[in-house]
Amino acid sequence: MTRYPKPSVPLLVAATATGPLALNIFVPSMPGMERVFDASHATVQLTLSLYLIGVALGQLLYGPLSDRWGRRPVLLAGLGLYVAASLACALAPSIGLLVLGRAAQAVGGCAGMVIARAIVRDAWSREEATRVLALVIAGMAIAPMVAPALGGFLDEWFGWRAGFLLLVGFGGLVWAAALRGLPETHRDLTPLPGPTALWQAYRALLGRRLFLGYSLVVGWMTGGFFVFLAGAAHAMSVTLHRPPSEYGLYFVLLSAGYMGGNMAVSRLAGRVRLEALAFAGLLLSVAGPLVIGGFLAAGHFSPASLFLPTVLLCVGNGLTIPVAMTAAVGVDLRLAGTASGLVGFVQMGIGAAASAATGLFEPGDPVVMAAGMLLTNLAALAAWAYARGGGRRKGGPAGEGESAVRPA
Repeated sequence: MTRYPKPSVPLLVAATATGPLALNIFVPSMPGMERVFDASHATVQLTLSLYLIGVALGQLLYGPLSDRWGRRPVLLAGLGLYVAASLACALAPSIGLLVLGRAAQAVGGCAGMVIARAIVRDAWSREEATRVLALVIAGMAIAPMVAPALGGFLDEWFGWRAGFLLLVGFGGLVWAAALRGLPETHRDLTPLPGPTALWQAYRALLGRRLFLGYSLVVGWMTGGFFVFLAGAAHAMSVTLHRPPSEYGLYFVLLSAGYMGGNMAVSRLAGRVRLEALAFAGLLLSVAGPLVIGGFLAAGHFSPASLFLPTVLLCVGNGLTIPVAMTAAVGVDLRLAGTASGLVGFVQMGIGAAASAATGLFEPGDPVVMAAGMLLTNLAALAAWAYARGGGRRKGGPAGEGESAVRPA
């Protein structure tokens, strides 16, 4: 298989980080939006739920477009939309326009998430791709690591609009760097399918046990984290009476845990079986909400009892998601862009549904958060068992995709 010049990994990290940065930098400001715009909690929650839906739907778009037109031009277009939408959010005079701006921002920001994964599969062989993708995701974890703390302090010092202005500047810098230094890695362009052909491609991917199973692993594990994300800011602000900046500082621990899991995969790939690392991650992700439940049963609820057990979940996510995502995207390298988009759709679609379902209950209820995190990660464990049932017949976690990849 032809491999083209390898792109800059830091640039892929930055492009991938645009979406998570925009998602997380605004979360500490969400409780205050109820006062700023005199809006209900459910309405403000749309700035999160519709963002996730926008990311999910956008990923279906970017995969086929990048297979047809190439990774570089489609990424540049998405980044341009991201910058424009971030500016619209910063200037929004009402909660309705802010919600619309967030949806457009999500569609633009998810371009980096989809296309960076496809670029990695274009430019590196399977084992190398797992290492590089783990590095990209680990580096990407820096964005949600600093974003809540940064957003909290910006909100306290300059107001909630300052975070969006920061995103305008960051997105503009990434766009300029991609314009100047990103090579095209997908030169075997495939015709853009019509709706029928595209639906058939999606059906073919979803009909493959390995793709469906590993995609659901990624989706359910992400859903568990978004259950936490949907309730934690409200719990800190309203129930525990802590400022947005403190929420952001605690969030650093979660991102550090996720990045630690990613780095472990990058360092241990080739020495430890990938499926063993991924299974260990699943067990840690189940353990986290169980520990939160233990604290609640003992009558103890504090920032530490909420965030520290969630670190276990984040380490588990960091171990499992790169392995499952690489296996799913590599099922058919001819459709790596389409597969990457569909994985992202499943991931963010489940995340949006989990976030919306959490919003139906009492805002920030720790019992609801712990139960939701446990149920979603048990579902991920079941999806892993389903995928591995097919993987044993096909030859391991890469399954069908592995046979399509030869070392460079």
